[in-house]
Amino acid sequence: MRFSGKPLAWAAVPLALCLAACGDSDGAPVAAPPPIDVRVAEVGAQSQPERIDAAGTVALRRESPLGFTSAGRITLLSANEGDTVRSGQLLAALDPTTTAATLASAEAERARAAREYARSSELFEKGWVARPRVDSAEAAVRVAEANVRSAQFQLSNSRIVAPGSGIIIARLAEPGQVVAAGTPVLILGDASSGHVLRLAVPDRQAVRLRVGQPAEVSIGALGDERLTGRVLEIAGRADAATGTFLVEVALPADERLRSGQIGTARIIADTAGERNLSVPPQAVFAARAGEAFVYVVDSARNRVTLRRVTLAETTDNSIRLTGGLEPGEMVAVTGIDRLSDGQAVRVVRTGNSAPAAPVAATAR
Repeated sequence: MRFSGKPLAWAAVPLALCLAACGDSDGAPVAAPPPIDVRVAEVGAQSQPERIDAAGTVALRRESPLGFTSAGRITLLSANEGDTVRSGQLLAALDPTTTAATLASAEAERARAAREYARSSELFEKGWVARPRVDSAEAAVRVAEANVRSAQFQLSNSRIVAPGSGIIIARLAEPGQVVAAGTPVLILGDASSGHVLRLAVPDRQAVRLRVGQPAEVSIGALGDERLTGRVLEIAGRADAATGTFLVEVALPADERLRSGQIGTARIIADTAGERNLSVPPQAVFAARAGEAFVYVVDSARNRVTLRRVTLAETTDNSIRLTGGLEPGEMVAVTGIDRLSDGQAVRVVRTGNSAPAAPVAATAR
């Protein structure tokens, strides 16, 4: 079949008529949408130290679990929780029957090996036995002596004595109980080490802490009284389960402090060299994977620009950012759901014709 160009020309006529019908009959341009009224917040440049608040428990800095080096049945447990003990004081003991029998057997074997070695040495001097037999008897003596020392160690460690003066923090077993080797029976706190408040701090805050920083500590058991402490130790790695870092705050000497008390600490973070911005929560939307968006208001053009920002953390009245904005820029905090990139806006004023009060933000 053969086609000419005329049918195509005729087909274009309805399309042209349709386009003409769709346009404005008088040729006037389509009116732009009216500006949307918004209130704004200024990303300020005020610098103020960041405060880190964390909760934790009071503990003696050095708390040592005490246990036996061999398995057995406990026959003596004289220490109770809260007791003050002195260095060398007997705290617990196992039934010595098994360890005593082991020591007696080792000593008997050592005596037999010693007699065999003496007899072999005498026969060697007379030429009746070869040197390897003497060497074998000498090795047997050394093995028997090692077994005796091991048995003596086990017998001596069937008793727990206080390695130093302190306070019994926990009693984890009872007389008559059979325990395995190494099982903690008592926990002894070294009173001379002083009390600390152990805090679990998120990684973003832990990196801004330094040893020696002051801390304001509140212990619930002490009422409204505030104690002044200092950061004593910061863990070198995060807890595998929680992802937080253990921070120890040294507390002043106070006889009212007890292990296990609940307290909170407020620490002024080290923000030197860091740049931190914050905006009101109303300005941020579509947050995901540490990023979100805001509408930046261009006062010269009276339009908004969509801007991606990176998030750090959220507080009660602001969201801290690590990038995406500059101090002094204005962000929209109302009408977010009606805005789009390039949208014309009008900054609304309050009833007294004063500009809407900006929400101050920080930058360091």
